[in-house]
Amino acid sequence: MWIQKEIQLQPRPRGFHLITGELLRELPELRDFRIGMMNIFILHTSASLTLNENADPTVRQDFESYFNRAVPEDEPYYRHQDEGADDLPAHIKSSLLGSSLDIPIADGQPKLGTWQGVYLCEHRNNGGSRRIIVTIQGE
Repeated sequence: MWIQKEIQLQPRPRGFHLITGELLRELPELRDFRIGMMNIFILHTSASLTLNENADPTVRQDFESYFNRAVPEDEPYYRHQDEGADDLPAHIKSSLLGSSLDIPIADGQPKLGTWQGVYLCEHRNNGGSRRIIVTIQGE
């Protein structure tokens, strides 16, 4: 069986946001899968997805601090600057982290580790609502 669904996420400020619960609320069909795979794909080039610590919010704060130092704004060699100082760094951060995740499914739930959660990585100051495509395959 295959299911594909588009999910519109609420706008969030710049930073790393745990969205596992929001995704699962939008996917009641997941309960019908005994085994399978779930692909989560973000339809944007200035935001990304990653899987990491789901308990301590300081991890998400540290991610934001690290990426802001690793990919700073207003570098003189940036040519793509039409949409503001945060735009090109957002594209670079998005490419570094990636646009999709593959997560196994077992007994109607994502088979995540005890401390794992899905992050929306919002790299723009005002990124707005983000769209995600979830494709589930299994039985």
